[in-house]
Amino acid sequence: MAVRIGAALLATVTLLCIVGGAWGLLPVGDAGVARYESQDLSAALLAPMQRDATGAMHALGTDRLGRDLLARCCVGGCISLLVGLSAAAVSVCVGTLWGAASAEAGGRTDGLMMRIVDVLYGLPTILVVVLIAVAADGALERSGIKPGPVARQAIDLVILIAAIGGLSWLTVARVIRGQVLSLKARPFMESCTAIGMGRARRFWLHLVPNLSGPIVVYAALAVPSAILSESFLSFLGLGVREPLPSWGNLAAAGLPELNPVVSRWWLLVFPCLLIALTLLSLNLVGDWVRDRLAGR
Repeated sequence: MAVRIGAALLATVTLLCIVGGAWGLLPVGDAGVARYESQDLSAALLAPMQRDATGAMHALGTDRLGRDLLARCCVGGCISLLVGLSAAAVSVCVGTLWGAASAEAGGRTDGLMMRIVDVLYGLPTILVVVLIAVAADGALERSGIKPGPVARQAIDLVILIAAIGGLSWLTVARVIRGQVLSLKARPFMESCTAIGMGRARRFWLHLVPNLSGPIVVYAALAVPSAILSESFLSFLGLGVREPLPSWGNLAAAGLPELNPVVSRWWLLVFPCLLIALTLLSLNLVGDWVRDRLAGR
């Protein structure tokens, strides 16, 4: 029952982000500005389900610049999901290769590679990601390169994905190393060694198919963690930056609007609700995948 709820929530949020994101990117007005960044100060801070002066309905309301919150949440969801999926893919690939290489090498090389993992485990992950993002941003400015707005946004996304994915592979490296050590003692692997099969062929033809279970489980559980890291960094102003929206920077922009004098609650509640529903659904699906593969 839980997995059905999780799958339904995940499908709903994903469909909303894809369809709504395409709708939010459509140009509006004579200037041809995308809907998610189209400003109309006369329609600023409209509550949900209110109409502006032109009669257009804003289902989730508008922000201080009169931008439609539904369009921004949908486009921001596409960005958050893209970063989460990409960072999870990076962490799975790096962790799998590191763990398998460590187990295959054995001896002192194995010990050295695992000690590196132990050292990285002792570092505060979020702090290191913040330092990497700040250092990369400073290096880009000192280099004298002045990319355009679109190129700068793309560079920021790549740095964010590399920073999150580059420090999230430690657990999967340990798991894969243990699995490879266990598989190397199996008769079929000893047969491969006996007939002189090369390491690369042995890895891709025999180890990878038997490692698919742990890899799929970790990938399913790594995506919500990566999305949460992106949202947190964007909330701090170190992740996705304006004018490109993400759920994290939308929540950061809505937080000052939640005050006892005049509360524009929708600017904070809807981005946070989408983050919560996405994380809940991904964790439910990930737990189901783990339980199914553990019971094979």
